[in-house]
Amino acid sequence: MRRVDAPRAGWYPDPESRTSLRWWDGLDWTDARRAPPSQAELLSYENQEAFEAAHRYEPPAATAQAMSSLAQTAATRTGRGDSQQVIEDVRRAARSEVDRAADIFARQARTMQAEITPLITQYTNRIIKWIRFLAVVAIVLLIAYVVFQVVAQASFFEWLGDRIDNLTDDESGAPLGWPAMAGALAGG
Repeated sequence: MRRVDAPRAGWYPDPESRTSLRWWDGLDWTDARRAPPSQAELLSYENQEAFEAAHRYEPPAATAQAMSSLAQTAATRTGRGDSQQVIEDVRRAARSEVDRAADIFARQARTMQAEITPLITQYTNRIIKWIRFLAVVAIVLLIAYVVFQVVAQASFFEWLGDRIDNLTDDESGAPLGWPAMAGALAGG
């Protein structure tokens, strides 16, 4: 079999065992074997082929015809000056084709970039949201603590004042524990 007639490289049914696949490298069988693909793999492969077919680059017919006519012109011309002209024509055609392919690629890249949301934006937004939430909770807790301290101190001092007021004698208004001293001063 000639190389031109050989099938392209890929997984094919193993000629020695029909229950597995074997890798054909384009020239000969290799030792690599694998199980046949599952239905999910086949579906994935079909989807990938459809994607590749939709995004495959094929030069327009006009460019292919221009290249073909340049090749024919080069074959008919024999002089050195003519060959330089053909080389320049081929370079110009190749350059225009490269520029066109670059424009197509740039357009596709821009559309894909517009469709992709950067992950860092999602995560920084979440982090900022959590930081704001924690800051609000901390401020609310701080305010609650200060209010509690003010109320607790006011209540404590009010209670302490009541206790001090209750330590006085009801009849004379003198503090308890001072009656002997009060009597000594009054009598003496």
